[in-house]
Amino acid sequence: MRIAELIRNIEVLSVSGRDNPEVLSVEFDSRKVTAGSLFVAVAGTRSDGHDFINAAIGSGAAAVICEKIPPDASGNICWIKVADSARALGIAASAFFGDPSHNLRLVGVTGTNGKTTIATLLYRMFTKLGYKCGLFSTVCNYVNERELPATHTTPDPVGLNRTLAEMVNEGCDFAFMEVSSHAVDQQRIAGLKFAGGIFTNLTHDHLDYHKTFANYLIAKKKFFDSLPADAFALTNIDDRNGRIMTQNCRAKCYTFSVRGMADYRCGIIEQDFGGMALNIGGEEIWTKFIGEFNASNLLAVCAASELLDASRKEVLTILSDLNPVAGRLESVVSGNGPTGIVDYAHTPDALLNVIGTLNKIRKEGRKLITVVGAGGDRDRTKRPEMAEISAKGSSKVILTSDNPRTEDPDKILDDMESGIPHELKPNVLRIRDRREAIRAAVMLAGKNDVILVAGKGHETYQEINGVRSHFDDREELLAALKTRQEG
Repeated sequence: MRIAELIRNIEVLSVSGRDNPEVLSVEFDSRKVTAGSLFVAVAGTRSDGHDFINAAIGSGAAAVICEKIPPDASGNICWIKVADSARALGIAASAFFGDPSHNLRLVGVTGTNGKTTIATLLYRMFTKLGYKCGLFSTVCNYVNERELPATHTTPDPVGLNRTLAEMVNEGCDFAFMEVSSHAVDQQRIAGLKFAGGIFTNLTHDHLDYHKTFANYLIAKKKFFDSLPADAFALTNIDDRNGRIMTQNCRAKCYTFSVRGMADYRCGIIEQDFGGMALNIGGEEIWTKFIGEFNASNLLAVCAASELLDASRKEVLTILSDLNPVAGRLESVVSGNGPTGIVDYAHTPDALLNVIGTLNKIRKEGRKLITVVGAGGDRDRTKRPEMAEISAKGSSKVILTSDNPRTEDPDKILDDMESGIPHELKPNVLRIRDRREAIRAAVMLAGKNDVILVAGKGHETYQEINGVRSHFDDREELLAALKTRQEG
């Protein structure tokens, strides 16, 4: 493909040097550049691609897209100067792979909580409806039924478009994608055509990156601002930011709610640890999910399915048969003992929702024991709030390590402890080792109690000092429950 074809939709400031060379690959990592590559110099959070232009040229780059052309620029290279190279990367990657998002119906899901559940359930829904589908999620990516590892909530533009092209080549009709605020801010979705966008909610998270809640909101809103006129925008108006997302949005806008008037409505009839009965638009169904937040997630799936032309009757039938997503209020039970719950809740709002749900369902006299930590090298301001929520909503709390990364685990726990009210401190234990914390929770629990292990959910690793070791909350909780039963 010639460079002129790749940059046809990019806002180019200037083109100089070699005339319209053929491009054999698009790269933003200079280490992956080979002969004939287009290298896009992107200023990242840790390094600036402009510092590696010479390395890319040395490896055979035929063209370079950048915001600053070096003063000693070689005339043997095609130089494309742009105002925003991150955006140019997304558009060039899309063009290189044949604009795959234009050849299927791509739906993005954004918000603080619920993205994984909604995107995954939409993938399962349309697969059961008989379509070939793709999925990009925090847990796993799929091309039809072929599983691909997920390293980021939203992949980089090259990997994203490469996988979308695979989906198109394998006949996928739909693709469902979690769209993170980082991905929007870093222009990873530039050049993609979305058939629809879904907003779940916006709560305290990622302020280590965005710095302020206003910046976080703006990043989410940019996704809806970019939707084309023939797409749909589906927003949760139980969240006060729901209507803000679609202000000045060109797409067709729809709302959903489990609390009030909206285009799509849902109510909880009853629930227990086995599931809940819902009234969706006047139709009653039983689902395998629990909690108001999951009722909202299921309603979003139902509404989006209808907006993608599926029949409500088929959708509701399939909805009643779908299982919860891995690590999202996932039940872990061994014999006739305590009920174990593993959940990915790693924000104050998610933790509040999960603890609130479990407290509504558990019978009087059954204690809730919560094991919770907070990630290292991430937003510190949410740590005391998460500990306070856990202490106020639980009979007993064990503070422990999550993924400390490069931080001192004890300092993370100090931050968490600072949020616990003085009168609740007797109900809080501090056990740095996560495995021992889970074992302690099981030993403290009575036969009819509930144990919540929060924060890591589906993750199968723990990262300490930059080293990832296998660790699965579900495995650890089940092993501890079995040991208790056998003992």
